[in-house]
Amino acid sequence: MSIRLFLHGAAFDPDDIQAMSMAFDDVCKALSLPNADKHSREVIAARIVELARRGERNPDRLRDRVLKEGKPAKGLGA
Repeated sequence: MSIRLFLHGAAFDPDDIQAMSMAFDDVCKALSLPNADKHSREVIAARIVELARRGERNPDRLRDRVLKEGKPAKGLGA
């Protein structure tokens, strides 16, 4: 599944889309998300697009930020 499906008309150059796609694929693989889990994939894509809109274009930093944000904080249960 491509992140392009989640851009909803947002304008990014091809290099930015490639970076976001790499991050999206890496996050989905790290979380073992099946293609059928469309809701989770949409949430991940939306967060990557938001970070890219704010200026982050490095695929590794995009991936790491989304993965870090998705982990529960210690001591808060989960």
